[in-house]
Amino acid sequence: MSPLEIGLVSVVAMVTMIYLGVYIPIALGLVSFVTIWILRDDFELALSLLKVAVGDSVKEYSFATIPLFTFMGLIVSRAGLGEDVYKVMDSLFRRVTGGVGMATVGANALFAAVTGSSIASASVFTKVAVPEMLKLNYNKRFAVGVVAGSSVLGMIIPPSAMLIIYAIVAEQSVGHMFIAGILPGLLLTAAYIAAILVMARVTPGFVVNGGVARHDVDRPLLGGREMAALVAPLAGLVLAVLGGMYTGWLTPVEAGAAGAALALVLAIARRRMDLAGFWHALLETGHITAAILFLITAASIYSRMLGIAGVPNALGDFLATQQMGFAGVMIVLVVLLLFLGTILDTASIILIVVPLFLPVMEALGVDLVWFGIIVVIGAEIGLLTPPLGISCFVIKSTINNPEVSLNDVFMGALPFAAVMLAVLLILIGFPFLSTALLP
Repeated sequence: MSPLEIGLVSVVAMVTMIYLGVYIPIALGLVSFVTIWILRDDFELALSLLKVAVGDSVKEYSFATIPLFTFMGLIVSRAGLGEDVYKVMDSLFRRVTGGVGMATVGANALFAAVTGSSIASASVFTKVAVPEMLKLNYNKRFAVGVVAGSSVLGMIIPPSAMLIIYAIVAEQSVGHMFIAGILPGLLLTAAYIAAILVMARVTPGFVVNGGVARHDVDRPLLGGREMAALVAPLAGLVLAVLGGMYTGWLTPVEAGAAGAALALVLAIARRRMDLAGFWHALLETGHITAAILFLITAASIYSRMLGIAGVPNALGDFLATQQMGFAGVMIVLVVLLLFLGTILDTASIILIVVPLFLPVMEALGVDLVWFGIIVVIGAEIGLLTPPLGISCFVIKSTINNPEVSLNDVFMGALPFAAVMLAVLLILIGFPFLSTALLP
């Protein structure tokens, strides 16, 4: 077999192992290690490349943003800032049909700006927004669907762990990736709100049972001062983190450290953090960071294996031979992202797809920061689609309501997955929407 054929077989073997349930970093690392050994017939070389991959991952300075922003997100969740911003959005939108869904989207967008985690958003707003919508006679599928759909904002609105992972793999600036994620994140937020407005007009039965929502809730509408007081801590944190990076006063690592420190101060001031909670947040941060580091290490040796086998160059030559051009390449990319989204999580998709397509994108002369936004959003659609649909599983496990089935969650999330796909196509057609804010 030629090196290219061996490389292609290894990719198929890796995807098969993942589909059979093998831990993704194990599948990536093991298959890549064995493939390099076979290609070069040199066990010592394969072992040396594995050591280099581990060393490069650990020494990458920008990797420090992952534990810092992860810790900040966990502390913010414990401080109850998600519930506060939801109360504000609820007061603003409650009287509009579908307004509580819009409030959930808006609250998720603000919450995403300090957590960077779709899982955290899904967990928090399942507890806060879904019971409120069910009490107001909203359709259960819409209630869980809007939480699932808006939870993905945590992976595109900075600070986002997925943008950090892409930046490390593609050797791009984390700060530039964060800035590039702002407009697409706002566009997706606006698209969700517009979609809810359209659904409330065109298919009111999907939004509220019988097309009529109740408004006689126990909690009164908040006044302007109350809303300002509730949203001020979160807004200040967002301003400190993103404002510091956008103005150049803080590097992404420094912004993560400042954000984590401010979040901890807020949690202590609100009496939502004790020593046990602090220790638990540290442990969870360590677990998440170690898992991501393991993934990046496995992806590093995987990309080296692809290079040795010549798979990226062969892919570029194949696409050039087929005369697909930019449009054809993007169609192949989007279809692949949607397919992998049914079986893999977002981080794994990024780590598998980027090394394959990066040389192709460089040959096409596209902006690699824009390419990162496309990959992250395309991979995020998989959070809402079966059979994996991580956000949907988180919502089902969190809601603890036997009347809401997993099928209800997936069916409710389906319209929002379609909106994401539409936004993805818009961003592909108009790249400046991702790069307009870049310096």
